[in-house]
Amino acid sequence: MNMLFVLAEAESNQVMPIDVLWEQIARLSWLEALIAVSFGAVYLIYGWRIFKVLAVVSFGMVGLFAGMQLGEKIGGSNSILWGGVIGLALLSVLSVPLMHWAVSALGAVAGGIITSCIWYAVGLPPEYIWAGAIIGIVAGGMISFIVFRISVMLFTSLGGAILIITGLLALANIYEQSQTESGNFVYSLVNDYNWFMPAMLIFATFVGMVVQNKLVKGASNWKL
Repeated sequence: MNMLFVLAEAESNQVMPIDVLWEQIARLSWLEALIAVSFGAVYLIYGWRIFKVLAVVSFGMVGLFAGMQLGEKIGGSNSILWGGVIGLALLSVLSVPLMHWAVSALGAVAGGIITSCIWYAVGLPPEYIWAGAIIGIVAGGMISFIVFRISVMLFTSLGGAILIITGLLALANIYEQSQTESGNFVYSLVNDYNWFMPAMLIFATFVGMVVQNKLVKGASNWKL
């Protein structure tokens, strides 16, 4: 979750904060990377079992960040903590009775992230990446309301994919740096090849959705 805050605070003129993402990858220790991969695997494969908890946590984090920003603007640094706590509690509580809307919103955001990745990967003008994001948000939102299960699988698979890829890249970077003749291969993959991160993210998300779909079909007691 800290990564989400750092990315949100990236410079406004930075359309795709790849360098910020790399900074977070490079900071992870091997233990933190393993934890990210482990939690990501659970998120990716069994997110459909715990999607309500994940939705509440996600909206709680959004409320925390929004509350901190609002508190700073209204009352300065002294109000950041209280603003974050109030925002966290408010959105967490609201997401429970509005679970269907909350999950659909997360599905729409996931759709926007995926189409933004595609836009970035194929080399379209980065200053208009918001257009690709809007297409994904609209498509993801419509699909979420038509087939709610897809929304659940989409946002949980995407969340798990982000954690797994981040953890694996961090482990690969740690191994590379431990070698006597270490290069910058992992760094180059992330920063120099526009297609690499989007391709990995979309592939892992697709795998997660396929696996979850099979598990959901075999679970007769699963409820939305």
